[in-house]
Amino acid sequence: MNHLSSGTSGKPSATRRHVLAGAAAVAVAGLVSATTQAGIAVAGTRPTSDDPFSSRGRFKGGIDRKVINQWAQDTWNSLVAMTHPETGLPADYIGESIKDPQRSGFTSPTNIGGYMWSTIVARELQIISAKECRDRLAQTLTTLSGLKHHEPSGMLYNWYDESTGEVITSWPENGQPVTPFLSSVDNGWFAASLMVVRNAEPKVAALANSILRRMDFGIFYNKDARPGVGAGLLRGGFYDQKPDVGTVQGNYLGKGPDVFYTLNHYDVTNSEPRIATYIGIALGQLPPAHYFATLRVFPDTCDWSWQEQKPVGEHRTYHGIDVFEGAYTYRGMRLVPSWGGDMFESLMPDLFVPEADWAPKAWGINHPLTVRAQREFGLDDAKYGYWGFSPASHPNGGYSEWGVDAIGMSSDGYPSDVERTSVDNGFEGCRPATNPNPSWGDGVVTPHAAFLAMEYEPVEAYQNLQKIQRDLGAYGLGGFFDAVAVKSGTVARRYLSLDQAMVLGAIGNVFGNNVIRRNFVRGEVEKVIKPLIEVEEFGAGVL
Repeated sequence: MNHLSSGTSGKPSATRRHVLAGAAAVAVAGLVSATTQAGIAVAGTRPTSDDPFSSRGRFKGGIDRKVINQWAQDTWNSLVAMTHPETGLPADYIGESIKDPQRSGFTSPTNIGGYMWSTIVARELQIISAKECRDRLAQTLTTLSGLKHHEPSGMLYNWYDESTGEVITSWPENGQPVTPFLSSVDNGWFAASLMVVRNAEPKVAALANSILRRMDFGIFYNKDARPGVGAGLLRGGFYDQKPDVGTVQGNYLGKGPDVFYTLNHYDVTNSEPRIATYIGIALGQLPPAHYFATLRVFPDTCDWSWQEQKPVGEHRTYHGIDVFEGAYTYRGMRLVPSWGGDMFESLMPDLFVPEADWAPKAWGINHPLTVRAQREFGLDDAKYGYWGFSPASHPNGGYSEWGVDAIGMSSDGYPSDVERTSVDNGFEGCRPATNPNPSWGDGVVTPHAAFLAMEYEPVEAYQNLQKIQRDLGAYGLGGFFDAVAVKSGTVARRYLSLDQAMVLGAIGNVFGNNVIRRNFVRGEVEKVIKPLIEVEEFGAGVL
């Protein structure tokens, strides 16, 4: 396997989610069709609504809105503390103190986008006034309009100094050199936020649109990534100067000088890069068929037996592309897995696109089952007493990937505990099981994962978060700390801007009238993406 180089040369070991972004980008050269398997009965597992922008979490029984409001207020306070007062750019993270914040010294397009959509949520929940919302957004957008970027594509670099807006060329944490990199997924989240802002706050729409109009996701699109398939894939990113890592020289836009692309592509559908896919297609910069060129699961042949388990499913055709609608089996469910079995890969794009409503036979089944699988793993399989697993801080320092190994494609899996316990159920007919019933250790739960789950299991997620706050003490003046090891009680006592922005994004949708979704989809997104994804039928369901 060639895994994506995610542009982190010289960076300290895993301190941010971006280090993990490349893990799902597996080379697909020579990919062959899988043998058709028996179909899967699709179960109606999700609530339905006549309102396409109604949240499943609108049911408030058993939820104290005062508690939700306090969580939102405290989370917003942490984001204010992270944001530099002169530039309006948020730091990547701060420590425990929000009164005397020690900012990280760097930020990313995703972090900046998260701060902007959180500002909209804070206004919607009446945490801040409409004027403060406008002033904050205007300050940030004004700074952004002057940031150095890749001129032909309009894309932002991956790391900036939040205090000056300068592109990072050495890490503030250790002084090691950095080769500036431009990421497809990070620019996807940034563009998503611009699309929310332009519709939610008309008085800054011109500024937001001026930045969005220069962005062209065609710079990442390799139409030849899957020979013989009618569409291509997105590269993980590119450098505009030749780095000391392997790259491919080229220029998919045909404008400006050549760039140096990462070797691999994002080829997994159920992962965070689909936000860039949605935006590129909606803006007419990527062909709609690209959505179906990404893989729901890897093939079921022995050539692919390195993956977590043998998928089961059948083939269907969309936009002229043969799609293996395979799924993994877990606790009486069939799910389309993410790469690591974590919550944010599956559900963060759903903060923006109402996937479950627009694709009722696909995401409408998979998303609720993903939440159920995470809950049942934490409570019934691992018996942690808590649940919600997603990449976040390590309670013992640094940053790490967390997930439910059994519902992730990676054979190594994203672990759910400090001991990095891995389950191995084998691959039927190709690879025997080596560890089908592991003993789990010091499980690590991540509060933002439970907030993402609130759309589908609002009461269960709320009760889980209350227990994390009350019994584990993983809460401070800035809201929930980033992660906690449940057995030892070790807390990662810091706040990460993206994770806090996911918390506010989820609250904004569930308790703020879908403020993120309804502003993101207005216009070309609903017109183009809804008919694209509504025709698909996943292999997911209840057995």
